[in-house]
Amino acid sequence: EFCSLAGIMLLEVFLVLGTLLLYFLFSKKKEESLPFKDGWWGKGQKPVTKEDSSIRPFKVETTEEELSDLFRRLDQARFTEPLENSCFHYGMNSVHLRKVVSYWKNQFNWKKQVEILNKYPQFKTKIQGIDIHFVHVKPPRLPEGQAAKPLLMVHGWPGSFYEFYKIIPLLTDPASHGLGDEHIFEVICPSIPGYGFSEAPHKKDFNSVSAASVFYELMLRLGFNEFYTQGGDWGWLICTNLAQIAPNHVKGLHLNMVSVSKLGLPQLLSVLLGRYFPGLFGLQDEDVRRMFPFLKKGLYRILSESGYAHIQATKPDTVGCGLNDSPVGLAAYILEKFSSWTDMEFQSLEDGGLERKFSLDDLLTNIMIYWVSGCIVSSMRFYKENLQKGIGTQKHEKLTVQVPTGIASFPNEILHTPQAWAKKKYTNIISFHFMPRGGHFAAFEEPELLAKDILQFVDKVEKEQLWKKK
Repeated sequence: EFCSLAGIMLLEVFLVLGTLLLYFLFSKKKEESLPFKDGWWGKGQKPVTKEDSSIRPFKVETTEEELSDLFRRLDQARFTEPLENSCFHYGMNSVHLRKVVSYWKNQFNWKKQVEILNKYPQFKTKIQGIDIHFVHVKPPRLPEGQAAKPLLMVHGWPGSFYEFYKIIPLLTDPASHGLGDEHIFEVICPSIPGYGFSEAPHKKDFNSVSAASVFYELMLRLGFNEFYTQGGDWGWLICTNLAQIAPNHVKGLHLNMVSVSKLGLPQLLSVLLGRYFPGLFGLQDEDVRRMFPFLKKGLYRILSESGYAHIQATKPDTVGCGLNDSPVGLAAYILEKFSSWTDMEFQSLEDGGLERKFSLDDLLTNIMIYWVSGCIVSSMRFYKENLQKGIGTQKHEKLTVQVPTGIASFPNEILHTPQAWAKKKYTNIISFHFMPRGGHFAAFEEPELLAKDILQFVDKVEKEQLWKKK
């Protein structure tokens, strides 16, 4: 009897061990996806009636009152003398700011820029209680038998949908720009809720997952069941979350900025030793060049460039009061980012290098989008909604991304993420390129480089049929 009891116990142990083994083998395979966030962000109580899902045409319009109010404020600006030889090391240099404001008052033609903004079709539609603004550009011509590929492009802070105006024609009409006609896109550029002409959420907790859910709904409403996504800055996180929410609908994810919040021991060791043993940590020579010395190019850079993020992730409304009241303050706050994030070396120039890569008309158009819509406070709140619970604490940060991913790594991006780090999060990187030049605002600064990288990435996904609907 003892023998049979021992035999039964042994059998039970084997069954338990076998079950555990099977569980670990198969549970690893099943990758959890991110739940769709069905929020309601309108004012007051959610109405019981069904939401109006109509899509309405939209045009940017400004009244004479708004313009005369702006000019009055520009005329009454108070400037502080900068320190001698400080260039942009203390932030926006007010000697240069005076020149920008003088141009804004005397030469900048907002009405002409409004015509440029309105040259692409724009729309609004209500999703989860708030009005979502988006640009939707279809190709001017399509070769016979070919369909346009839908591409969702998402901006970040302190940018806007206008960042994509130079890249749109390269993607919707590539043949006319010497980029072939094998892949032609129809481009959808929404404004993040609380940015530009999208209504700001009226409730707390509207984060990147909320934005991704809203944009997913937008794409489905436009009739796109399968589409590509592209983003940098907050667009990186929103598009990443969208790929996690709807892996069966996102054919490919293209990013010009990547950040990984959860690093393991190998990544931490590579910070200490990667300079000396790059091969051991999967680092390439270009990674080493961009990352080291790590104190200077990593830690100190984070400390010197992240003050704004700390304010916006804690008390955005306080600083926002001043920026929303003063166009000159708003311009200083935003232009400083366009200087250092385009090239950190620009801080040593009197004019912050602002016009080396952008025209003043383009820079002021972006600022005007913030000014006329009064969105600076709500745009800054997005930092608090995403960061207030702490880095690495949210579900989306713990999940990987399995959608085919393409990364265009620009040399002047504030922080460099090597492919060896990125693949911990993005398990299906099929294209990773070190770009020859350019910084944080890639579509705005180097539209052709970015367009070519998007095209080669999509070509790879399509030709190798890397995306399969489950």
